[in-house]
Amino acid sequence: MDKFEKLFAEYPCVLTDELVKKNAADILAKHTAENNNREVWMQCLNQIDLTTLNGEDTTMKVATMAEKVNDFDGHFPGVPNVAAMCVYPALVETAREVLTEPIGIAAVAGGFPASQTFIEVKVAEAALAVEAGATEIDIVISIGKFLEGNYQEVYDEISEIKAAIRDAHLKVILETGALKTAENIYKASILAMAAGADFIKTSTGKIAVNATPEATYVMCHAIKDWHTKTGQKVCYKPAGGVSTTDEAVQHYTLVKEILGEQWLNNQSFRFGASRLANNLLSSIMGEDVKYF
Repeated sequence: MDKFEKLFAEYPCVLTDELVKKNAADILAKHTAENNNREVWMQCLNQIDLTTLNGEDTTMKVATMAEKVNDFDGHFPGVPNVAAMCVYPALVETAREVLTEPIGIAAVAGGFPASQTFIEVKVAEAALAVEAGATEIDIVISIGKFLEGNYQEVYDEISEIKAAIRDAHLKVILETGALKTAENIYKASILAMAAGADFIKTSTGKIAVNATPEATYVMCHAIKDWHTKTGQKVCYKPAGGVSTTDEAVQHYTLVKEILGEQWLNNQSFRFGASRLANNLLSSIMGEDVKYF
């Protein structure tokens, strides 16, 4: 038995797709309404990685976003700011130079979004992003290698990038829409955590299926199982497709019910989003807001 057979035997996936769909729906039916309130909306806003990941991104666009983060309190006193900004590596320096608020600077790296490049390039890009000022690095697993069962290479890539970024937090994107099944999502979660992920994250937002309640259900159970056995607290980030207040509250509800109160903060639970910030602000303020 190799080390990955042993790892997956220690963390067997007992979740079927049908069971996940049913259990997630049951939790949401029972608990969503109690979380659909202004206090939770503000908490969700405070957990956002404000994101721009478009080919036409410019230094001006990122600088403008950073200035809006800086000026946020003046426009919305009493409402908590976002947790971080997330940009491409080449725009990290702009974010660092303009930001005055004490929030994180996240960079996608490692051949985002497909992860189809050389490991040397992935490691170098992640390290350079940290050198430019990133405090958090978001990478995608090598999905093809995972699906063909090449777990050693997937593990090695994550662990090498983790070593290269030193004290920065590593968020590992599973691209759950490509993994498709509960078993694959659970196994990829365990593999990423074993390799040193500080966060596990659903999606890039660049394919058709992104963060779903079912993916959150599976990944949160993997985090719970990992925490129970190791004592290590790995954090969670649904990203891609979470754009409305109702969707944010659904993911919040699942995290609360599966992982508990200690995950309900912006150190342990993030949303990767762009449109979500304005929609949450609109709910909080009771009027249409287009600030970000």
